[in-house]
Amino acid sequence: MTLLVHTFVRGKSGTMHLLDDPPDGRDMAGFESSRTKLWGSEPVRALGARFLPQLATDDLYVEPEDVEAFLAECELLRPHAAALGEHSGFHGDYVTERLANITAAARRAQDVGGGVLVW
Repeated sequence: MTLLVHTFVRGKSGTMHLLDDPPDGRDMAGFESSRTKLWGSEPVRALGARFLPQLATDDLYVEPEDVEAFLAECELLRPHAAALGEHSGFHGDYVTERLANITAAARRAQDVGGGVLVW
């Protein structure tokens, strides 16, 4: 299975509505195994991440009020992509590309006052 990232907005009733997917697979956040081997790994936690490690046990919902902090977490991890890839068994470019997709979804969320779903 594949781990996906989407931008969402909530309607007046609180119902979540996913926005259109970006082109060319830019909704990919990794393989299902990335939940534990990468995003939920000890090295990611040791860097101070608090959002992405939640994927080790559940889907991740970043509500609109947390998007800015989530973007900061993505930026915190970005320079460590090669090391995180080495630890997790994924290539550094793989980590960089997946993190770029997640960051892009968060920026889209910021633009529309929405949130981010990684599932």
